[in-house]
Formats: sequence, structure tokens, C-alpha cells
Amino acid sequence: MKKFLSLLLALAMTLSLAACGQTKPAETTPVTTQIAETTPVTETAPAAEAAAYPVTVTDQAGRTVTIDEEPQRLVSGYYISTSALIALELEDRLVGVEAKADKRPIYRRSAPELMELPSVGTAKEFDLEGCAALEPDLVILPLKLKNAAQTLEELGIPVLLVNPENQALLEQMVELIAQATNTGDRARALLDFIADREAWLTETLAGTESPKVYLAGNSALLSTAGGGMYQSDLIRLAGGENVAAEITDTYWVEVSYEQLLTWDPEYIILASDAGYSVEEVLADPSLADCAAVKNANVFRMPGDAEAWDSPVPGGILGAVWLASVLHPQECPPSERDAVIGEFYETFYGFRYSEN
Repeated sequence: MKKFLSLLLALAMTLSLAACGQTKPAETTPVTTQIAETTPVTETAPAAEAAAYPVTVTDQAGRTVTIDEEPQRLVSGYYISTSALIALELEDRLVGVEAKADKRPIYRRSAPELMELPSVGTAKEFDLEGCAALEPDLVILPLKLKNAAQTLEELGIPVLLVNPENQALLEQMVELIAQATNTGDRARALLDFIADREAWLTETLAGTESPKVYLAGNSALLSTAGGGMYQSDLIRLAGGENVAAEITDTYWVEVSYEQLLTWDPEYIILASDAGYSVEEVLADPSLADCAAVKNANVFRMPGDAEAWDSPVPGGILGAVWLASVLHPQECPPSERDAVIGEFYETFYGFRYSEN
């Protein structure tokens, strides 16, 4: 045990030094092209038969990972993978989760016991020793924790690195976790639900006009997502046109009032966790001539369960909700509410309502 702890401490110090000097971008939703070279997107495969262990998978960093036995003790260091584990009915196997789990409404509603689990920290400050001390059979970490993954595997702990930064990669992540945990049927049900809702939106909105939409970030009104980001796909699927689609930056970008007025969006949508209100936007004198403000078409995306404007398992609900805003005749609120209710009752075990 002393030799083990000594090795762990040495490896932890090495990881800490390697991580020094890294910086965090202003927002956290990169575009697909950032990982295209290392994470090929493949079509979702049919649900596999019950796994016969050992199982070998390729994670979203292109690493080959072998899981000797069906994992019973799981650690998730990323809220998106934790949410996926709940949807796959694996919450009872979790023994550790990412920091600030008590701030996640989806956990409080679907698996409140997760809020009491030990924290393994964040991508910026990961608790390597604490994670190893939980004796997990499998750890799931975000792509940026490559160094931590290597260290844990040197200690004999298998790690899956995931990078669900758009819808296709989210679905790929669900399949990956399902293969590793023998939950293929549950994953297929989840992915079929998402595919069915996407097809429904495409068919329902065929032939409708696409109003111009500006989606504002959580940090500021003048922060927005370009054409290559997840949020732009959400707007398109909801039957809208992202006015910032011409932007090719890899992260959220700052724009000017002048640029926003030049785009003159018909709708302004605020991120679910925006630090400012609809009322403040409507009262902003700099936007008095903007079509969205003149027509009071400014809305905040709901975030009562989770942030639908990010690539989470329930992200498809963001497109359904936005479609009901942009095209209320084709996607009436009653239909929207039925879809949202079915999703959360089926995959998270609670009845949804906005608080």
C-alpha cells in the first residue's frame, strides 16, 4: 500500500506539472472541426447483443480501452457523461462524480443520491488521488483530461475519454458507454427517441420559412455561436436561420451592437443559464431598432432540468422547444410539452414541469 501511494503521489505531481500553463477558453463549446482529425464520426450502430467480457472499445480520443469485467463501480468526471449514465440506468453504480453535482437540477430530480457522492473535481482541477481511492472499475473523463487518464491506467484503472461537443459525438459517446457497460438496449431506446424527434421536426417544418435567430451566450448578450457550433445546428433543426452562421471561430465570440443590428434578427434567444434577463434585453436602448426587440420576440431557453442549448442527452428538447417558439402553428406548445414529458419520464423517471 505504501508503494502504491508513493507511485500515485509521484504520478499526481507529474500530472500537475504537465497541466501548468494551460488556459481555459471563455466558453466551452468547440466546433466539430476541432476534433475531426482525431475523432471520426460514424453512424450509430444497432444495439449490440449482451456484452461478453472482456470488452475492447475505442474511445473518443482514439485510444483502445479494454474492460475485463462488467463495471460495477463507475466514476464520471463530466456532467454530460453523468447525465448519460442516468439515462442508461447506471446511476446506482456511480461512486464518484464531477464537482458541483449539487448544482445540477437534472440530478436533483432524477437521482438525488448523486449529489452526496464524493467529488473528483473538475477538468481544470481534477482530484486524481481521490478518484483512485474510490477503486472504480471504469472512469469516464472529458477529452481534456488525457494526462489524468494515462495516470489512472498506469494504476490499472480503465478510462474512457469522451468529447460530446455536438449531437453526432454525443450519440457516439452514448454508444461507447453502452458498449463498455453492457447497456446496449437502453442506449438504443435513447438514440431512437432522439432520431424520431429529429425526423419529426424535419418533416413538420418542411416548406416553412426560416426566421432569423440570434442565440446569445451565457456570459453576455453580445456573445454568440458561429455556424460550426452545436447551437447553430439546434437553430437549424428548429426551423430557423442562425444570423451568425458566417462566423468560423472555434468558440463563442464577441460581437458589437452594430453587427447585431446589421443582422437584425427576428428572434433573440438567451442561453438557459444567461446571467442577464429577457427584460434587460427588451429595455436595452441600443437594440430599440432590432426587429426581435420591437416585436418582443426575445426568449430565454428553459433550464429547469438541464441546459438544452448544450450537447446533453436531452439536447434534442432544445430544438423542440425552439421550434414551438419559431413555428407555433406547426409545433404547438401541447405537442412540445408531450415530447418533453415523455423524454424525462422515460429516461430520467420524473414528470417535467418548469419551476
